[in-house]
Amino acid sequence: MTSSAVTFSDSPGSLPVGSAVQAVRLTDEAVILLDQTALPQSVHYVSVDTVSEMVSAIQTMIVRGAPAIGVAGAYGLVLSARYHQKTLQDDMTAFKGALARDAHHLAMARPTAVNLQWAVDRLLKVIQSFEGPSVLELTQRVTAEANAIFEEDVAMCRAIGRHGAALVPQGARILTHCNAGALATAGYGTALGVVRAAFAKDASIQVYADETRPRLQGARLTTWEMVQEGIPVTLISDNMSAWLMKQGRVDLVIVGADRIAANGDVANKIGTYLLALAAKAHQVPFYVAAPSSTIDASLASGELIPIEERDGQEIGTIHEQAICPEGVQFYNPAFDVTPADLITGIITEHGVFEAPFQF
Repeated sequence: MTSSAVTFSDSPGSLPVGSAVQAVRLTDEAVILLDQTALPQSVHYVSVDTVSEMVSAIQTMIVRGAPAIGVAGAYGLVLSARYHQKTLQDDMTAFKGALARDAHHLAMARPTAVNLQWAVDRLLKVIQSFEGPSVLELTQRVTAEANAIFEEDVAMCRAIGRHGAALVPQGARILTHCNAGALATAGYGTALGVVRAAFAKDASIQVYADETRPRLQGARLTTWEMVQEGIPVTLISDNMSAWLMKQGRVDLVIVGADRIAANGDVANKIGTYLLALAAKAHQVPFYVAAPSSTIDASLASGELIPIEERDGQEIGTIHEQAICPEGVQFYNPAFDVTPADLITGIITEHGVFEAPFQF
């Protein structure tokens, strides 16, 4: 983050009493992000008030998860509009041009999660179609559309939860990977939204969380969310999942998604493909939970999904401590693609889709 960003903390390791998990929030002055790199040791917030700070927050994974990144990108354009209206209030053409340039920078912050491009494109349509003379009015419309994206995401996640809960048997043991919860969305979550909805009806369900190397989103974030809500959770390392299935201790797998191709291939956090292979081998249902904004109908298959590669030091260190000797080379794709034929169903706000997938 740039030096102008403001940071502040609440009580270590937990939310203030009565609070809900909320990863992204717009105020009159800034966008407030729950710093997901600080969890679970502390609940730490970052106040972002420029586009460059938002791009940095997305790239450094202060905010992460495809739907949450989409909301953050939309609010990044709100910050852009607020900034440029001060100096370009009498020049609509220049104002729109400045917003378009900032939109491009935001959309490129992370290439795999399609929700980011989707949200930015949605706001660009509002900007490009606006024909009035008032820069202030356009800023208000951009803000209203970004808030609509936020509210719609919460509603979609709750609908995903309702549809998905119907698939969860009594007393189910659910395995999940990475974090597809309230932290990864505007609120409630996708995969963990299903867990929340199922747990509301049946308090006997349990969750297994993969630790999710190399950034440990399962260990740090999913377990934290579950503990906050009193949902029983057991942490396992990523290489234990197949053995757990072999022992008959997993009833279904539910994961999120960063991009879904038209044929149902799914890009998600690295390790998802391995989990799907294990589930297929052990006849364990494998579900993907994601809003329809994650579906990229322009891509015929997962082979066309761009896969982000990140700094290899994420693999070579844990908490800034080296775990391998100098001179080692790294390969660090952030995502993999799970073929549609390994997926039992894709849960969206519109219902559950099964192969052959026709969204």
